[in-house]
Amino acid sequence: MHEEALLRDLRRKVRELAPAGGTVRIVRVRLWVGALAHVTPGSIRRRWPEVVADTSAAECQLEIDLSTDPSDPAAQRVRLVEMTADDGPGGVG
Repeated sequence: MHEEALLRDLRRKVRELAPAGGTVRIVRVRLWVGALAHVTPGSIRRRWPEVVADTSAAECQLEIDLSTDPSDPAAQRVRLVEMTADDGPGGVG
């Protein structure tokens, strides 16, 4: 269940940065998936709605960068790289 642990950790990070009931809406999230993370971008995309269901990122665009370098020290990790918030009427910041 390595995938479950990765997704739980990702959910925790998203919740910390985009808490439910917040006034800021997250419109884009970018993830980095290590070459040895034992999770595919497809499986993350399928589970994403569940992962962010009760956060300000619930309807965000998901971008995933997949590493092909198994020698990277973080090759077994999935990292939350960036979250972009809608800063109200006028744009995204």
